Amino acid sequence: MSAKKRVVLLGATGSIGENTLNVIRHASDDLELIGIAGNSRSEELAGIAREFNVPHAALADESAYRESRNGGIFPPGCRLACGEEGLTELATLPDADIVLIATSGTAALRPALAAINAGRQIALANKEILVLAGKFVTEAARRHHVRLLPVDSEHNALFQCLEGRQPEEVERLILTASGGAFIDWPPEDLNRVTPRDALAHPNWSMGPKITVDSATMANKGLEMIEAYWLFDVEPRQIDVVLHRQSIIHSLVQLIDGSILAQLSPPSMTFPIQYALMYPKRVPGIQRSLDFTRIQRLDIEPVSGERYPCLSLARQALEAGGIAPAIFNTANEIAVNAFLANSLAFLEIPKVIDRALERLENFEPQTLDDVLCLEEAVRRTASELIENKAWKKTS
Repeated sequence: MSAKKRVVLLGATGSIGENTLNVIRHASDDLELIGIAGNSRSEELAGIAREFNVPHAALADESAYRESRNGGIFPPGCRLACGEEGLTELATLPDADIVLIATSGTAALRPALAAINAGRQIALANKEILVLAGKFVTEAARRHHVRLLPVDSEHNALFQCLEGRQPEEVERLILTASGGAFIDWPPEDLNRVTPRDALAHPNWSMGPKITVDSATMANKGLEMIEAYWLFDVEPRQIDVVLHRQSIIHSLVQLIDGSILAQLSPPSMTFPIQYALMYPKRVPGIQRSLDFTRIQRLDIEPVSGERYPCLSLARQALEAGGIAPAIFNTANEIAVNAFLANSLAFLEIPKVIDRALERLENFEPQTLDDVLCLEEAVRRTASELIENKAWKKTS
């Protein structure tokens, strides 16, 4: 039996995937990549398969899969699968020890549940899985004794701070937020924000959607919802503060008043390595903090006026049911419209607000309830954007 931990990476060609590959290169004595999946970037996925001698690969996009099969770009000995079925096949490989889910959207939801049902450990870097289906994912994880290891830097920080703590010892979970690209912009200037402006994050290098979410702080709202499912706390126990330097990734306040914090440089290699190697610690791929060079660590309250998406997320979390899923999908549609220059930056929260108003909330009984709802929210949000509904009522 191999001493290495065998890793399946869903979302190998994205930014989390790239950082994961760097971690695996660095920790090659401890980690072995046995399965990789991507959406449509077949050449890049094939290059990863060649470098790491990966025996299993999958492409979610069927046309990319057909072209790859016809072109023979994957190395001999690498079995290529397709679509959701292919992702599920990889997620349930019998010799896999851990499955890192770094795909965006709902494409990995069923594969993730299949991996949990097969008893695989999960490293989770996909927000939608818990925001849309946290009820079903956490129930399955408890039933099959699977640990959900968070990869998001904030939740990974909370996980580290909570290790060994009893639930009754915890007073509050405090997520930190950089404030995004517009933290210092005068409010009156936000009506002229362009996609290019929004994608200039001061600390992190991320994909377009999550960078815009950082600017609106919708991402922090999604993280509150994730924290609710990951750590089994009440919504009132989850707070958010501004921390410009992105060095303190989260804090935990205990009932005796003590506060624990996790700090590291703003790089995803730290939480990815911790999740993949858990419970073992090994030397890191990057240098740690040098406190002789850090000038300040600022903590500030969040302005609800500047970041209305955060208030809407809390409203959805407290409402429960499908409200968090409505928030997530309406935000996704609104951000895509903003990036396509068909929606103003300040109109993103207006789309979310109207979608939450229009769609009736209920408690989902099955996973299909959630997936069917997602299509309804997409239609509603698209109609709101097309008709600019808020201008008719405000």
